[in-house]
Amino acid sequence: MPMIREMPVSEKPREKALRYGIRSLSSRELLAIVLRSGQKGKSVLEVADEVLEKAGGISGIARMSIPELNKIHGVSDIKALELQACFEIARRCALEEAMRVDIIDEPEKAVNWLQKEIGSSLQEQFLVIYLDQHHRILFYRVLFVGTINASNVYPREIFREALLHSCTDLMLVHNHPGNDPTPSQADLALTRKLQKAGRMMGVRILDHLIVTGSRCLSLKERGFLEEQME
Repeated sequence: MPMIREMPVSEKPREKALRYGIRSLSSRELLAIVLRSGQKGKSVLEVADEVLEKAGGISGIARMSIPELNKIHGVSDIKALELQACFEIARRCALEEAMRVDIIDEPEKAVNWLQKEIGSSLQEQFLVIYLDQHHRILFYRVLFVGTINASNVYPREIFREALLHSCTDLMLVHNHPGNDPTPSQADLALTRKLQKAGRMMGVRILDHLIVTGSRCLSLKERGFLEEQME
């Protein structure tokens, strides 16, 4: 593969982006712009190809640590940090968008953020979103990490936050480290347990979402949530 300097100007990632727009670039070309340079005898596009291969696709880079990225020849500490910064900027942009809207009316913005927040995690995480009366995000907490089931997710931890902030509506979210958001029997049992506790405390669970890096399933839409109180 020719080095970047040997490529026709129209094929160089930076020049191509300036001429046709950033969306005209492939994933490897976008990575090449962030990485900036390759190694001796190895073009930056080849380094980008190896990053994509090791990550299993561009979304997988978000799951890679700096030491994991360092194992790829041509990716220094600084370059690894810059790659992580790109994904963190994307996550914060998605969160800002989600916090501006009624997430019941515009669920796609919440889903976009949640996929970046916990969807790509290699560990199960249980996140609770606390909402105001307009269904806008007041705050959120990752309360449990590890195997998520009815025996190790404690209602008191979830509803204590709601009571402290006079919050009457919330959403439950957890991720499946694989790419299959299908709810397990443990997921359904946990949802029923938390709905029961919520009714006793006057707190509504509006939905329970299961997210992956690229998919999302709503238990409410699938009919797994019980009728909510008014």
